[in-house]
Amino acid sequence: MTTQEVANKWAQMCREGKNLECINELYAENVVSKEMPGVLDGELLSGKQEVYNKSKQWLENVVEFHSSEITEPVIADNHFSAKMAFDVTFKDRGRQQMDELCVFEVKDGKIASEQFFYTM
Repeated sequence: MTTQEVANKWAQMCREGKNLECINELYAENVVSKEMPGVLDGELLSGKQEVYNKSKQWLENVVEFHSSEITEPVIADNHFSAKMAFDVTFKDRGRQQMDELCVFEVKDGKIASEQFFYTM
């Protein structure tokens, strides 16, 4: 798949709530995930299973999605980005509004890296 195709499929699957399926289908085995400094679950994770486990843990902590928005991806060569905004109630920290920029690198038709920018 091209970067545009990967980006479109990523956005579609995430909007449909198929986040874990998205990782299984679109992520490279050696994917690297980078969060903001100070994140409790770790700033840097490597490997599809680690990224899957991080996402699964995050989703299992959600009590309710009040709203969510994922913008259309912006493509630049083998990278794409999108803004995600959520209004979510978590089991352990209550209701929060989240606004983040996501940047992805695509290699050989798979997401090879992801990085998230947000205020903590």
